[in-house]
Amino acid sequence: MKKTLFDKIWDAHVVSAIKDGPTQLYIDRQFCHEVTSPQAFSGLRERGLQVFRPKQITLTADHNTPTCNQDQPVKDPISKNQLDTLSKNANDFHLTLYGLGSERNGVVHIIGPENGYTQPGMTIVCGDSHTSTHGAFGAVAFGIGTSEVEMALATQCILQTKPKTMRITFNGRLHEGVTSKDIALYMISQLTTGGATGYFVEYAGEAIRSLTMEQRMTLCNLSIEMGARGGLIAPDEMTFNYLKGRDFSPKGEKWNEAVEYWQTLKTDEDAVFDKEYEFNAADIQPMITYGTNPGMGMFVNGTIPTLENMDETGQISFKKSLDYMGFKPGEKLEGKLIDYVFLGSCTNGRIEDFRLFANFVKGKRKADNVVAWLVPGSRKVEQQIKDEGIYQILTEAGFEIRQPGCSACLAMNDDKVPSGKYAVSTSNRNFEGRQGPGARTILAGPLVAAAAAVTGKITDPRTI
Repeated sequence: MKKTLFDKIWDAHVVSAIKDGPTQLYIDRQFCHEVTSPQAFSGLRERGLQVFRPKQITLTADHNTPTCNQDQPVKDPISKNQLDTLSKNANDFHLTLYGLGSERNGVVHIIGPENGYTQPGMTIVCGDSHTSTHGAFGAVAFGIGTSEVEMALATQCILQTKPKTMRITFNGRLHEGVTSKDIALYMISQLTTGGATGYFVEYAGEAIRSLTMEQRMTLCNLSIEMGARGGLIAPDEMTFNYLKGRDFSPKGEKWNEAVEYWQTLKTDEDAVFDKEYEFNAADIQPMITYGTNPGMGMFVNGTIPTLENMDETGQISFKKSLDYMGFKPGEKLEGKLIDYVFLGSCTNGRIEDFRLFANFVKGKRKADNVVAWLVPGSRKVEQQIKDEGIYQILTEAGFEIRQPGCSACLAMNDDKVPSGKYAVSTSNRNFEGRQGPGARTILAGPLVAAAAAVTGKITDPRTI
């Protein structure tokens, strides 16, 4: 029987299955952070259980962490308690922890790939919805709830209903200046935030194969924003070259054996998906969002849709979203003044994102009306920024580089956008209050964010 890539990986990890019920699925790698794991570890203690396979668990501090003065005691009592609890749990259960100050510390979905933990053919879980990021390596990766975090810690398995499969193909080549963030926002605007609910998505086509690994991670990261359980891309030479030599990648003969297996991880010809979509990559332009979910996206030089062809319920939701954002139907946003720019998060906090941003702002100056938070996704990215001269370019342009963490992606740590202010953000969600109570978030890729940072307004980067 012909199989999809997803089916091959899933089937290889089935421990047992209940007819018309859930599957007991073996998990190769579990990541934990300080926010969604404490209750799980408490559950283990209450039941007198140990972590079943400690070497397959990796902990990091990232969500509720400061991005300044990380060498000093954490002032926020909630953050301090969460970080202290994470450290205690790591010690008590003999787990690897990359806490603040560790050279491997960073956002959970960035440190996995950059250290070689994330590999093709794996099943990967974390108590975080954007675990789909790891699917860029040809892995079945998805977020889980706290009770499932506890289950995976105790048994290295979880109970999971098998999702349906979807393939989204991007034919042709992308235009210059179009990033993988633009691909994702365009796709979600076309399919809506519920368009892939119940599906695991495989991305395919010439445009996808041309993406770097970091660009693929951005695309898979945003799969969850259209309701998908996860997204993945078949591993290829780009994948193998990225992983070779990483600290926790296979070495020597084990590397050769691994690559031989990884090369089999692709969808069989004539395999049938439950649903398929195709897009022309040449139709995609730099994108922004105008509303309060990632599906409310448009070209940066476009206009907000009008109320035509919407039913009454849709109109109510649409008006509510625009009222929150302070926008009107049919309005152009290009040229609109903004207040904040955020470069970072598990979506766009990698070294390639900083290279793009820095190349654009080189020789220019940050606009006076803009507060810019440039936050590396990990300590390794922070070091690369210094080693490659990016730090100097950014500081000469008037920018400050903060320390690693999730930062302004979510209103959990100190980096909150004030009420009523507009933020052009490279993160993943623009819900009401996502970046702070009353904050107005406009999602974009690194180039659109860079253009906004130097002009002080929403700007098509292709015009500069």
